[in-house]
Amino acid sequence: MSRRSDPLFQRTQEHATPLDRRHFLAATAALAASAATPAFAAPRLPTKRPAPADRRFTSPAVERELARVSSQIGDPKLRWMFGNCYPNTLDTTVKLTTLNGQPDAFVITGDIPCLWLRDSSAQVKPYLHLAKDAPELRRLFHGLIARQSRCILIDPYANAFMEDPTAKSNLEWSQADETVMKPGVAERKWEIDSLCYPMRLAHGYWRATGDATPFDGTWAQAARASIATFREQQRKNGPGPYSFRRTANQPTETLLWGHGAPTRPVGLIHSGFRPSDDACLYPFLIPSNLFAVTALRELAIVAGEARKDAALAQQAIDLAAEVDAALRQYGTMRLRDGREVWAYEVDGFGNALFMDDANVPSLSGLAYLGCVAPADPLWQRTQAAAWSDANPYFFKGTAGEGIGGPHVGLGQIWPMSLTIRALSSSDDATIRACLKTLRDTDGGTGFIHESFDQDDPAKFTRAWFAWANGLFGELIVHLARTRPALLKATL
Repeated sequence: MSRRSDPLFQRTQEHATPLDRRHFLAATAALAASAATPAFAAPRLPTKRPAPADRRFTSPAVERELARVSSQIGDPKLRWMFGNCYPNTLDTTVKLTTLNGQPDAFVITGDIPCLWLRDSSAQVKPYLHLAKDAPELRRLFHGLIARQSRCILIDPYANAFMEDPTAKSNLEWSQADETVMKPGVAERKWEIDSLCYPMRLAHGYWRATGDATPFDGTWAQAARASIATFREQQRKNGPGPYSFRRTANQPTETLLWGHGAPTRPVGLIHSGFRPSDDACLYPFLIPSNLFAVTALRELAIVAGEARKDAALAQQAIDLAAEVDAALRQYGTMRLRDGREVWAYEVDGFGNALFMDDANVPSLSGLAYLGCVAPADPLWQRTQAAAWSDANPYFFKGTAGEGIGGPHVGLGQIWPMSLTIRALSSSDDATIRACLKTLRDTDGGTGFIHESFDQDDPAKFTRAWFAWANGLFGELIVHLARTRPALLKATL
């Protein structure tokens, strides 16, 4: 059972076990602790932020940005939601301390008190553009980059980690997994993107600040371990050291024979699981391989410019080139109507799966991640197919339309798919439609959730999901910069 399929974390307003409800009410009480005082919160829409004394991390730069962007939002409810969502990671998920005199930041996902390499990187991304002139944010990024590096060195195959690096996992669903569980590991699902996201965070921080401080010997050691792990998972000489099996009701929670379905080694990197934490059907997960190419090239930039480590940079460049060549040869497929698109998964034997999942990296999210140009014809065809009935996880109901995935079931739309579509679009009508659906499917909570029912947004999962909240905040900040007129209009 995964972090999101466990019943403890399936949040709905109408369908909750007593244990669910206690956890939900406690989280809600913490988030709603203060009354509405900011100018951007209308009296009838009180802020859902914790009281200032209860916030886990405060950044004056983020508070200024919150006020600046809020003043540009014409729609009252959208303004209210931005005020709740944009600072949610800082308000509720960050624990910043010191270790050996250096910053140490542990960033939980929200309703699960563990650090996911993917989620934590994505959660802080909306603040990167402020970091250069904000010492408090630079300290946070230093601490998270350092923590992620130490986590990777504990186990580069793990996706989630404990705050205490000597502790056993406290996640109920991980206790009996058939894999090598080391102290400090919360869950050990091998996902390519788990190593890509720290590379992306390092590059984003370097580009935003020009500050080389976080890129010390530990960071370089973790970078080399990441490259070595990718190399192992090309599986040119056997299945490699990683295996994973779990007893669960859902087949997406375990790997066939511990290693996944058979493949033919072609230079692509195997992934046991998708960014949804669901098992791959075919182990060559194409969006994650594309992300790996981009992230490795970004790693090379940081290694070469910030550390002057030409050898590390070359290792990353060489692997990126090899995977990129394999993608061009094996990563595409044709739909029934003859259109060539990126596949979602392949096996190297000629078998391919077309679908898309809302979790990023996704096919729909390739332009957002910088893996393809937004105008690239191949990606344009792929995205159009993903947002159609060619994708078995594209859902359309009375509450809206969007992409979900197998993780929480059929008919469940993930708001993340709408946010990514708006971030990737240059069409005002498309962006406006996404904003309207996001605004109208919060279930009255003022936050973005993991998923909502296609016909009833009052039924949703994960009331406290910081990645989704931060991504929504990132979209609003992006629109304030690129399409201010659209943002000023009432939806």
